[in-house]
Amino acid sequence: MADVRPFQALTFDPAVAGPLAQLVAPPYDVIDAEARAGYLGRSPHNIVNLTLLEDERDSGPMLASWRDEGVLRRDAEPALWWLEQSFVGPDGVARTREGFLASIKVEPYENKVVLPHERTHSGPKESRLRLLTAARTQIEPIFLLYDDPERCEQALREQAAVREPDLDAEELGVRSRLWRVDDAAALERVRSALADKQLLIADGHHRYETAVAFHQQDGTPASAYTFAALVNTRGEGLAIFPTHRVFATTPELGALAGGEPRDDVEAALAELEAMSYETAAALVYDKGGVRLVVTDEAILDVELVGRLGHEGISYTPDWKEAVAAVDSGAAEVSVLMRPSRIDQVFAVAREGRVMPQKSTYFYPKLLSGLVLYPL
Repeated sequence: MADVRPFQALTFDPAVAGPLAQLVAPPYDVIDAEARAGYLGRSPHNIVNLTLLEDERDSGPMLASWRDEGVLRRDAEPALWWLEQSFVGPDGVARTREGFLASIKVEPYENKVVLPHERTHSGPKESRLRLLTAARTQIEPIFLLYDDPERCEQALREQAAVREPDLDAEELGVRSRLWRVDDAAALERVRSALADKQLLIADGHHRYETAVAFHQQDGTPASAYTFAALVNTRGEGLAIFPTHRVFATTPELGALAGGEPRDDVEAALAELEAMSYETAAALVYDKGGVRLVVTDEAILDVELVGRLGHEGISYTPDWKEAVAAVDSGAAEVSVLMRPSRIDQVFAVAREGRVMPQKSTYFYPKLLSGLVLYPL
């Protein structure tokens, strides 16, 4: 079902562009105006010059000039890229998430090959479509998950393990290392193993839908493929972290109005996370303390909490920050969550449903500027 291929990458030439650490940045959608200015100040070749332009139509001439000047160089032959991201998660645990960069065929959602789990908005897609139309280059990879108990990606890992990485950069406490792999046997093992798999979008829904729209507009064989980082759900370093809800004013709590009081928030969180996911549960924290709410509804926690609406809401992965907001008076109530499980997200996507906003928090983000994918 999934068509996964090697590709001829564009990468920065440090001899011309400068040190890689000055050229990379997080994805466009997590960079605010202040951070954008900071990345632009690092280098005239920082990737933010392409991902967050004042006018997306300028990306085409800029990319062309970078290639002409040797700032970017293209591989002579196609390859996959083995990726390792080493980080300390929001829970304080050190992990290494492994995966690989590849070209994938774009498929409409109705084909059930690439599965979404979130709704998208038109504004970002319009911006990304202007960028892709002008640049004819996928600048940032989307993040996809697949489930393979046989661990086909280990063929790539074995190739990478015998030498130093081709690319190595650290940004915001996350070290990303990449190895170019063109071994024919390793590439074939991955291609054949994933041919009957479904791919779940973990992050990058807007960019994926933009790629689909661009192919419908462009109609060329090249536009039928896009750029992705693929991670096996069986990987030890893959984790979903919770996103806690913070409400400036108390919403209509409904099923969350009751619950059993607990004396300690941290202990209550541990109790919550140890419970069965068969029914929905959450912690509610307000000036009266913390309560454990357990329902008899066979729904997701995020679906239960989603009933509270979005008025006056903010989000944080740090439960201490959510509690502190109530203690300081900045908020009236916080709802502390368990992380969604990967099998839950896959199940929802396979049923053709979508999850409420901020249902999943995959950390870390993929770093932009390491590898680009020209069409």
